[in-house]
Amino acid sequence: MSGRIVALAGGVGGAKLAHGLSALCGERLTVIVNTADDFEHLGLHVSPDLDTVMYTLGGIANPSTGWGISGETWNFLEQIGRLGGPGWFRLGDRDLATHVLRTQALRAGTRLTEVTDQLRNRLGILPRILPMTDASVRTVVETEEGPLAFQDYFVGRQCNVVTRGFRFEGIEAARPSPEVTAAFHDDGLAAAFLCPSNPFVSLDPILGIAGIRQSLAHCACPVIGVSPIIGGAAVKGPAAKMLRELGFDVSALTVAERYRDVLDGFVIDTVDAAMAPRISALGIHVEVMRTLMSSDADRRNLAEACLAFARRLAGD
Repeated sequence: MSGRIVALAGGVGGAKLAHGLSALCGERLTVIVNTADDFEHLGLHVSPDLDTVMYTLGGIANPSTGWGISGETWNFLEQIGRLGGPGWFRLGDRDLATHVLRTQALRAGTRLTEVTDQLRNRLGILPRILPMTDASVRTVVETEEGPLAFQDYFVGRQCNVVTRGFRFEGIEAARPSPEVTAAFHDDGLAAAFLCPSNPFVSLDPILGIAGIRQSLAHCACPVIGVSPIIGGAAVKGPAAKMLRELGFDVSALTVAERYRDVLDGFVIDTVDAAMAPRISALGIHVEVMRTLMSSDADRRNLAEACLAFARRLAGD
């Protein structure tokens, strides 16, 4: 598929599909990434989703976890613990360099978008990686024990508390960067993808930024989502747990319903093929294929199939 591609992503699943698209589209791809899970730790600005996407596209992500850097060492973290500091959030020695440089640049007045662009260039990454906004937006998880900052819930508590809802502090005032706005209004935009990311804490914050959901809903090109739910379970992360605790069916259909206002097409796994007619009844075209990405070849194959689906929807 010629033309530019936009992908909305957060977490490991989103990064994997972005990696497959990167292999096929190169500099024609723009990945817009959730930053509502950013936080300050040990005086450093940490952007977990941005870094997962950046390390994955840069070919240096830890293959066993999907996050962090391959071959990481933990001398800094061990010494922090020895000196009585907080060791609950794992900052590796190589990963630490990213956070230090990002924090220095932000304190000097550089926008997060600009810092991210500098880092991805230094890692030799061709696609653009854009934060969803340069403003501060922070996910708060409402739980049965009270509100928790996202990283306290996700890492500190390992998601072992019942979820009651979510709020995104600062989202009302947040605006997309000029770069994000330009990506959606590019005359050469051929397709937009909602990667298989957590609908509540990865995609909802992006779509909650003023104008982004509307841009997708009125996009002239096909907008295609890929389900993060396969066979009633999430491949990785707490998406299935969150759906269940909030009273939703843990299914690809539930995700399709959540984004029916922006989707032209939706990709589901072969194990969920029986749901295709119900998703089609929402007015969404459905593609059934193997969506589990266990290897680089799987990522590329899924990306190829998604691009072919977009071509068919566009009538190319």
